[in-house]
Amino acid sequence: MVDIYESGEMYLETILLLQKKKGIVRAVDICAELGFAKSSVSAALSALREKGFLENEDGALALTEKGRERAERIYERHTVLEAYFSAIGVPQPAASEDACKIEHVISDETFAVIKRLVTERAAGGETL
Repeated sequence: MVDIYESGEMYLETILLLQKKKGIVRAVDICAELGFAKSSVSAALSALREKGFLENEDGALALTEKGRERAERIYERHTVLEAYFSAIGVPQPAASEDACKIEHVISDETFAVIKRLVTERAAGGETL
């Protein structure tokens, strides 16, 4: 797996969510969503393009297959962790904020256990 930093993963996740919401995503949309300067966003997007995570066609951003896989992996981690934190009583928005921080650093093994727990409990109609 190509290494990208937490900030790169955050950009990929943001692009994925904006594509689901709007369809076409442009750099200005990311600036507005994240509250970052255009110069910072341009530099980050350039790095993601160089690493093969992103394509830019006439100003419209598109995740490559590799970029989409990474973005969906991070988004899944976020949603599962947020559900877990909410289930154990962590109030919003702390559950979402903590999930956003932890999604980038949690080990695959630990995440798999939490995901299994959340999935099994949800399937059985149970809460944690």
